[in-house]
Amino acid sequence: MKTSFIHSLLASALLLPALPAQAENLDLLMSQVFARDEATYIGYESVERQDIPVSADIERKYLIVDFRLQATQPPMEQLQASVHKVCMTLLKDRDLIRELSDSGYDMVSVAFDRRSQFDCL
Repeated sequence: MKTSFIHSLLASALLLPALPAQAENLDLLMSQVFARDEATYIGYESVERQDIPVSADIERKYLIVDFRLQATQPPMEQLQASVHKVCMTLLKDRDLIRELSDSGYDMVSVAFDRRSQFDCL
């Protein structure tokens, strides 16, 4: 019993460093996407999709990266350009994409307000 507890503790300790590093990489990358006068990176949220059965072969969770634009109602072209900028920044970081995929994320969305999300990948 004592041995299995120690093995569990060691396994948990080995897994923990990977999760904060991934979060730090994502936070660092996203905080550098826009200049301060364009948009502010708020953070990210992991969401589990309830519309997909647990028994399905596809992953149920996705990530939302959240920003706030400085303009209150940007024109649609500016919004589309901002979504493109975030998505391309994510796609260019292949190590981060691999880490997210290995962690079970099958989609990343971008949000600039509480009402709408735009899918990246």
